Amino acid sequence: MPEYIERTYRSRIRPKGLTCFQVTVSETDLWVCARRDLENETRDLIWESRHQIETYIHAHPDFKTSLLPLMEDPYAPQIVREMIHEAAKVRVGPMAAVAGAIAQYVAEGLLKLSPEVIVENGGDIFLKAERPLTVSIFAGTSSLTGKLGLRLPTHQMPLGVCSSSGTVGHSLSRGRADAVCLLSASAALADSAATALGNRIHGKRDLERAADWASQIRGLYGGLVILGDALATWGDIELVGL
Repeated sequence: MPEYIERTYRSRIRPKGLTCFQVTVSETDLWVCARRDLENETRDLIWESRHQIETYIHAHPDFKTSLLPLMEDPYAPQIVREMIHEAAKVRVGPMAAVAGAIAQYVAEGLLKLSPEVIVENGGDIFLKAERPLTVSIFAGTSSLTGKLGLRLPTHQMPLGVCSSSGTVGHSLSRGRADAVCLLSASAALADSAATALGNRIHGKRDLERAADWASQIRGLYGGLVILGDALATWGDIELVGL
């Protein structure tokens, strides 16, 4: 799993009416917002999700290392089955879905205790709110960083919002995109598809072709990709200036 890096952007995640807190278990570092402090419950859910993944890796080491899809395993734990299934749709290895999958696993558990929940895991988010929210787009040194956001309507929630980059952070990417951000009801799909899409971006000429490829993936609502000062968008998204 990825190593820890400081996430200073979290200081800006303070939704009105929600209590926000950080929970860290080994390499998993979550920023969570809910109607009340659910730190202990969050920690338990992280342990559950990590135990499922780590136990499976112990018996199936290729689950951790493969960059290609694996065969589905009906006997695998719930979160592992989800990672294998969704990553296979976009032809990448299952660990490309790990951050989004854990965020969704924890959020779905917390939604039994709070009607509004935001779980952020290294730039991958799963959320449900009773009002529209806007997610700011960070794209490294791109001139578009901090100037654009995605407005998320309540009718799309609960929702996964997942990102990848070839120039920012620890994500493994074979491309050069400054930011790829995708929306889906499945955070595992959005996370793995963001990796797969980012791998296709090596220059500005690739933006439209990559966007067309992503628009064909069933289960993705839409998304955007940024390279330098160039931008491509598609699908059911609302882009707003910040």
